[in-house]
Amino acid sequence: MTLLLGIDEGTSAVKAVLYDSELRPLAEARREKRLSYPRSGWVEQDATEVLTAVVDAVGELLAKADGPVTACGLDHQGESVLAWDADTGRPLTPIVTWQDKRSQEVLDRLDAAGQAAEVRRLSGMPLDPYFSAGKLAWLLEHETTVQRAFEAGTLRMGTVDSFLSDRLGAGFATDPSTASRTQLGSPAWDPALLELFGVPAGVLPAILDTAGELGTLRHESWSQELPLRARCVDQQAALAGAGCVRPGLVKATYGTGVFVLAHAGDARPAPGGGLLPTVAWSVGDRLEWAIDGGVFTAGALLDWLSRDLGLARDAAALAGAAATVDDAGGVKVLPALAGVGAPWWKPDARAVIAGLSASVRPAHVARAALEGVAWRVADIVSVIQETVPVQVLRVDGGMTRDPTLLQLQADAAGVTVQRGLLDATAAGAAALAAVGAGVWRSTLEIEERIPAGERFEPRRDAKWRAAAHSEWRAFVERAAEL
Repeated sequence: MTLLLGIDEGTSAVKAVLYDSELRPLAEARREKRLSYPRSGWVEQDATEVLTAVVDAVGELLAKADGPVTACGLDHQGESVLAWDADTGRPLTPIVTWQDKRSQEVLDRLDAAGQAAEVRRLSGMPLDPYFSAGKLAWLLEHETTVQRAFEAGTLRMGTVDSFLSDRLGAGFATDPSTASRTQLGSPAWDPALLELFGVPAGVLPAILDTAGELGTLRHESWSQELPLRARCVDQQAALAGAGCVRPGLVKATYGTGVFVLAHAGDARPAPGGGLLPTVAWSVGDRLEWAIDGGVFTAGALLDWLSRDLGLARDAAALAGAAATVDDAGGVKVLPALAGVGAPWWKPDARAVIAGLSASVRPAHVARAALEGVAWRVADIVSVIQETVPVQVLRVDGGMTRDPTLLQLQADAAGVTVQRGLLDATAAGAAALAAVGAGVWRSTLEIEERIPAGERFEPRRDAKWRAAAHSEWRAFVERAAEL
């Protein structure tokens, strides 16, 4: 029996899912992960805890496996980085996550030196703390342990996939989809960008294919070794898991944030309007590209409103409350706990709740929060439409359980919204592994195995949408400056 394993190292949890050869889930295991906020704008995770979460989740799943795993795929949380010692494997820093803003000082210095345009020309990306390069530069400048390891010749730095691969026996390596999120070049490290950010090439991982023979993952507590056959960013894994393997297919994954990717074919796109070119994946000698736009706060907003502000028992209850009212009662919410990403790129923006009156109840704020997320996604889809005609937006992730959000999304974006796999990310990692192992001939076979879920059609007309989106954009402009 062919068994495929997808390991999803996401921002808030590690999930491992076992699939059969048709991508039907057989078993799963999950471990929550903690985020810490040691200073304003800093967001970290303990690297040892993350490694343990992966080891434990995979170990639990392997105990349920009825035979050897044919191929394993690993995806990870994109732009988050850390440093560790090559000799001991010991982390030298926490994981500095993609939400972290500490590198703003590095970026301000580059901007003041007139380098912003050059960075954008070379990488296709604006100067923003979201990307890995500034974080790596900050660690090299500020962490004594990092500096000492560099002087000793034992420093390794990279994204979380390269740390996990290194510690679990598959070697110090990453893939082009991940490299394209660092702002340091892809499918190869760019010497000019490395020099601009002050990151030595020798401390970075090798860049190998996304799918293929990538080594073996092993741990003494596991019942078997795992053939690693795919490694990529979580959002690119979700692109595959949504079946978006042909140009023009578009997905949105709703998790801690929402990340919208459109498959763009085998030529590097040049999207306008604040969207980004990114590598989708590389298989053999074929490199495929995508257009990317990120909403940095989505599920995290519902968690914060419910857990920290006490508006509901939990995020699910908050979303349920939103369905009990017909409108937001004049309330608007800018979901910006980690700044505003594409297409605005305002890293200093704060979350805003506006339009409060004595008649407002928690349900109105809940609905305004869902509307804010839907409009932020619509911001991105409207720009993608300028390059790729979007007819269907394939959606996945925990928030897509909520039909209220998906109807709001269809109305705001003006396109059909189709619910896909709830866990498209882990499924995509496993699917790419199947391609890397030769179980399937190409990525085109992935789409055949992705079920088509419920569809939500726009109920609002184009006139309403144009006026409402214009009003939303004006609100973002004002609120982001507060």
